[in-house]
Amino acid sequence: MFTYKIDDDTDLVLIQPQHAEDLYALIEQNQNHIKEWSAWLKDDHTIEDTHIFIKRNLKQFAENEGFTIAIRYKGEMAGQIDYHYFDWANRKTEIGYWLGESFQGKGLVTKTCRVLIDYAFNELNLNRVEMRCGVENKKSRKIPEKLGFREEGVARQSGWLHDHFVDYVIYGMLANEWQEKNRL
Repeated sequence: MFTYKIDDDTDLVLIQPQHAEDLYALIEQNQNHIKEWSAWLKDDHTIEDTHIFIKRNLKQFAENEGFTIAIRYKGEMAGQIDYHYFDWANRKTEIGYWLGESFQGKGLVTKTCRVLIDYAFNELNLNRVEMRCGVENKKSRKIPEKLGFREEGVARQSGWLHDHFVDYVIYGMLANEWQEKNRL
């Protein structure tokens, strides 16, 4: 299973059934915060929905089509990050993430993204990593910008967010660009 220790305080683990209660509690504590930019979270979200999500995640992982991992900070579940999919024919993926509000401002998403980007290029041999952020989601947009992703355009009204369409900024990074930016 996928596990990775980033530093003394932060590690990543594949989300599995034993994480259901912690994940559900984090979602419940941050429902309004998460819902602001995440269409998947509904008002009637239940622990059963969390179990179904985990089961789908493990199937996706087993079929090598992507996966979601927990970001843990000081042993506590702080959020999640994922490869939405693996497009093996075109050697690309998209990374998405969310973090509990009390865990923001610690650099967790930036360093976690860096790990997943390195893994995508160096271990999975992918050529492209994308990130999509709501145009108005300034906090989320800082992540790909900080990591040196190129803003490639805006997909107008490309996502339904609870009761309205939102525009998404598309950011991209190519393997050769990442290698060049991260040379010692």
